[in-house]
Amino acid sequence: MAAAASVSVSPFQINPAPAPAPAAIIAALQEIVVSHLSDNLQRLCGMGGLQRIHRGKKLVGTAVTVKTRPGDNLLIYKALMMMQPGHVLVVDGGGETSNALVGELIMLYAQQRGCAGFVLDSAVRDTAAFHEADFPCYARAVSHRGPYKNGPGHINVPVTIGGQVVHPGDLVVGDEDGLVCFPQAQADALIAAARKTQAYEDGIKAEIANGRVEQEWLARVLTPFGL
Repeated sequence: MAAAASVSVSPFQINPAPAPAPAAIIAALQEIVVSHLSDNLQRLCGMGGLQRIHRGKKLVGTAVTVKTRPGDNLLIYKALMMMQPGHVLVVDGGGETSNALVGELIMLYAQQRGCAGFVLDSAVRDTAAFHEADFPCYARAVSHRGPYKNGPGHINVPVTIGGQVVHPGDLVVGDEDGLVCFPQAQADALIAAARKTQAYEDGIKAEIANGRVEQEWLARVLTPFGL
């Protein structure tokens, strides 16, 4: 019997970076809170379990994705060189938190490339530098232990971050409440819907300010249950 032919598969898959979203879309999303986007995504979307490492700057940008072996950041180096202003580095590190995949040096280089921020299903280190720079960074945890640099890994493929599938080119928005992402094709409709949510809540705030116990916004919720 003839021996089976060996199959060689590259440990690396590198796809082109997606085009950054238009400036008008980015500017509009800067004015919308994540909770209003989430409400209009049927409250089903979002990346869970990540913590904000920076102080408070809002994160808005276009996803460049990396899927790497847990604890290894070789392909992050390559992805950083591919980034354009407005890109967000989104890394699926398998949720492993023993080794930090990014730190201050990577942050400084990313800033020079115009990167809008990091979203990492992994650990980060040099957190004081992220806090000082207020460079948007969301991570699973913090660890002083550095990464390995051996691969394998993929760039610009669909990844999973905290229960959310993120595709290259998706819009990523993060604030103090967390993170959502969605396809660029949904942006105009989602922005319009979120603005309506804001107007609706502004009306409720005005009603609350009147000081009365009986309020229409409470009645809309309670009345269907006879309460």
